[in-house]
Amino acid sequence: MSIQAIDVLYTAVATAENGRDGRVATDDGKLDVVVNPPKELGGSGAGTNPEQLFAAGYSACFQGALGVVARQEKADISGSTVTAEVGLGRTEADGFGLEVRITASIPNVDAATAQALVEKAHQVCPYSNATRGNIKVEVAAA
Repeated sequence: MSIQAIDVLYTAVATAENGRDGRVATDDGKLDVVVNPPKELGGSGAGTNPEQLFAAGYSACFQGALGVVARQEKADISGSTVTAEVGLGRTEADGFGLEVRITASIPNVDAATAQALVEKAHQVCPYSNATRGNIKVEVAAA
């Protein structure tokens, strides 16, 4: 699979210090957080962690993609929410990997329409496009 060239419209910049047990901040200062391993991985759990940051970014991005698709389809997604669950685990190759479950609640459309919107949003979302073929990603309408 080749990487598709894009016309870059925006570049986010963040710098981490001390990896999973330190700090990460954006160059504009809008995000500046302490990161610590979760208790489940032997850490203090005092700060956030990369998986939570990824889940936050993915859910927000997917919600945006859902909005794009809903406008195209003239569907009412007001009151909708998107939840991303990001799992971290060991791979067969003695490394670590991620898996993601995206669940969208779209109260103003029927179940079939909601699922169709979610599937279309999964094709539009930049996070989905970046992870496609690399990690397991499940999408569903709640």
